[in-house]
Amino acid sequence: MTSFTDRTRASLREALLDAAGDLLPDRGYAALRMADVAAKAGVSRQTVYNEFGNKAALAQAVALRTAAEFLDGIRQRFETAGGLLAGIHCAVVYTIEHARENRLVAAALGTEAGEDLLPLLTTKGEPILSAAAELAAEQYRELEPGLTAESAALLAETVVRLSLSHLVLPTHSAAEAADSVTAVLAPAIRHFVHNSSTDSSTME
Repeated sequence: MTSFTDRTRASLREALLDAAGDLLPDRGYAALRMADVAAKAGVSRQTVYNEFGNKAALAQAVALRTAAEFLDGIRQRFETAGGLLAGIHCAVVYTIEHARENRLVAAALGTEAGEDLLPLLTTKGEPILSAAAELAAEQYRELEPGLTAESAALLAETVVRLSLSHLVLPTHSAAEAADSVTAVLAPAIRHFVHNSSTDSSTME
């Protein structure tokens, strides 16, 4: 059972993340002040520092929580998919549509104030990209057992990076982007599954 102290700390952390998440889209990372986060959450500035250490860690925590919401949505799409390609298509559509509706991601991709948030999703977003790729790879192998762990990981990383490129440079609708991603992935999936089957037959 979770102790009262643990629940209280978790509640405080969520309140601070909520406050920072509300402020970041309008102010960006550079203009975000820990004092403003504290004021919005109704606590002292020292409390914010005690919980996160510094502003960079706070912003990263906000980004990771946002990513967790995306990952939950992606997982749900795969659980109801009729196959691997269908799952990838639904996941890409969801990712792009949800990202465009999310204030933090939309600000990072399309506002002057949010320009300095973009590294959280790209060059400094390795934990986020890794988590997304790991989840996708697990789902791929569940839907297509013929994939090896290595091939599933490669496919998942490819999908994540292609999806991110469509977010950063939105020249297509979410459905069109998903169509292009699955068109690229379909022959690769067939190749990996065929090679895996061939290797298994050779070993027998």
